[in-house]
Amino acid sequence: MKKISAFILIAFLCFTVTIQAQQLYMPRNIKAAYKSGTRSADGKPGKNYWQNHGKYVMDITVNAQTKVVSGTEKISYTNNSPDTLKSLVIRFVNNIHKPESPRSGQTSADFLTTGLDITSFSVAGEPYSVNSEDWGTVGIVKLKKPVLPGTTTDVNISWNYPLSKQSGREGQIDSTTFYVAYSYPRISVYDDYNGWDLIPHSDRQEFYNDFNDYVYSVKAPKNYIVWGTGDFLNPDEVLQPKFAERLKKSYTADDIIHIATAQEMKNGEVTKQNDWNTWKFSVNNISDVCFALSNHYLWDASSVVVDSKTKRRASTQAAYDEKAKDFTGSVSWSNKALAWFSTHWPGVPYPYSKMIAFQGFADMEYPMMVNDSSTPDPQFSQFVQNHEIAHTYFPFYMGINETRYAYMDEGWATTLEYLIGIDQIGKEAAINAYQNFRVKRWIFDPSAEEDQPIISMSTQVSGAGYGNNAYVKASLSYLALKDLLGDELFKKALHVYMDNWNGKHPIPWDYFNSMNSGSGQNLNWFFNNWFFSNNYIDLAVEKVSGNSITVKNIGGFAVPFDVKIEYTDGSKESLHQTPAIWKTNSKSAIIALKSSKKIASVSLDGAIFMDANPKDNSWKK
Repeated sequence: MKKISAFILIAFLCFTVTIQAQQLYMPRNIKAAYKSGTRSADGKPGKNYWQNHGKYVMDITVNAQTKVVSGTEKISYTNNSPDTLKSLVIRFVNNIHKPESPRSGQTSADFLTTGLDITSFSVAGEPYSVNSEDWGTVGIVKLKKPVLPGTTTDVNISWNYPLSKQSGREGQIDSTTFYVAYSYPRISVYDDYNGWDLIPHSDRQEFYNDFNDYVYSVKAPKNYIVWGTGDFLNPDEVLQPKFAERLKKSYTADDIIHIATAQEMKNGEVTKQNDWNTWKFSVNNISDVCFALSNHYLWDASSVVVDSKTKRRASTQAAYDEKAKDFTGSVSWSNKALAWFSTHWPGVPYPYSKMIAFQGFADMEYPMMVNDSSTPDPQFSQFVQNHEIAHTYFPFYMGINETRYAYMDEGWATTLEYLIGIDQIGKEAAINAYQNFRVKRWIFDPSAEEDQPIISMSTQVSGAGYGNNAYVKASLSYLALKDLLGDELFKKALHVYMDNWNGKHPIPWDYFNSMNSGSGQNLNWFFNNWFFSNNYIDLAVEKVSGNSITVKNIGGFAVPFDVKIEYTDGSKESLHQTPAIWKTNSKSAIIALKSSKKIASVSLDGAIFMDANPKDNSWKK
């Protein structure tokens, strides 16, 4: 009996050690969220999950002469949290243009402005004296009466700010073309794992927003067209009849329709000839809205089926200067991208009613819109547009905290950009594009932050370290997991994750848990390897003995690779190894060959998984 008991004890201890080794590090605040039941170990939102919600009604005016944006807004803000809110945190990203705001890089005088000016502010009908001159990108208003759990309060704000002459993610594209984003004071996110989001915007890390409802209008001078997030409610009120009809026709068209040509814009034929026209938009359950306007941009439009079951279509539009020759293909690229993303990867129907590609400078995504540069290389322009449209799913379909966890959206957009690239330009060209523009740009930058774990908060890494973690290593982890699980199971698990967190706020551990549940496997060994380590990619042929090949994993990442073998008789063989080969031993793997033929040479090919030292990836007899 003592021997049996000892055996059971040893087995139990081994099992316990194995389980502990598979556990993922979790910060204390995240542990507390799981303990409180707002998040669940099965990957789903917990039984006590909540998120706050705002209903925004905004009237905005753009003065094309003074370059000032002004507006009034009413926010009906519902506190769904169990906490009493004694203050409101107001976020205004455009204060990044104030000279005193901290920024991640150098800028010019044309980028700088005086920032936000709040002219009135009230909560629940009671006026507040708010000095917005003291605000950065985040301001705090202490409340006279707290917002109790389960209650709604109305916040009314009047405000104005100047558009920066130098356009970044927003601002003046040219003297009569403006991209107006992050243009209204908004209530910052209050969440279950960190409370108020107080991290200032530095122009590197991106955004974190609640899902809100919006009804907004944009008052613009005559001959200016306004393109905006949401459904365009009043085309007949602001467009001349034939242009309104062209737009309506495009909503069901397969062909590209030129809504407004360069000559028609020059002639002032397109809009109603009122001194000012008010353009109206509406959209619910979305993380942000933005708009753009110009008095000379061309306007193309078409549509594409994005849901094969319901035959639902999305409008695809482009607005651009007549000199931007690449943008003539923009609507066609949007049609291809929306159809492909909807049916292949991620294989979730495009969730919105439209997608607008606007020619600017940012190469930046917004809900229902992208702001992309014009380039002399149409293939590269399409590559960038694919990437920005892919962001529809991450972070907009799921309300990802890009500020803290940029790899949860940039990594996925980079992955989808690569996968659609395979379809559009072929695998070899897509690999080359990925390696040249992504991997060589960041992974091989000799930075002290090069090997920071992916799980590091995105605010804690800079320069190449940020690009490495946010884009490349994260993307490679998703592609490695796809290789490990196979396409069918990977997509099943991915859809579980996306279904769990559509319209909510996932964090990395929700991704890990969802993929575990969706795949029916404990993948924590893989997540530990990729997200919580200082690993990098470096394989080597360590030994060839008889009919076995020993591969050393110097860098440590669980990467897939091909073993390419040439035998002495001239025949060749290629054996694909999935990341599973590293599950039990992450440092070394022995590949046994079925063939008894003598080996002449061996080489390792990681394809998209570029090796830090390819010199030791081959062996010759």
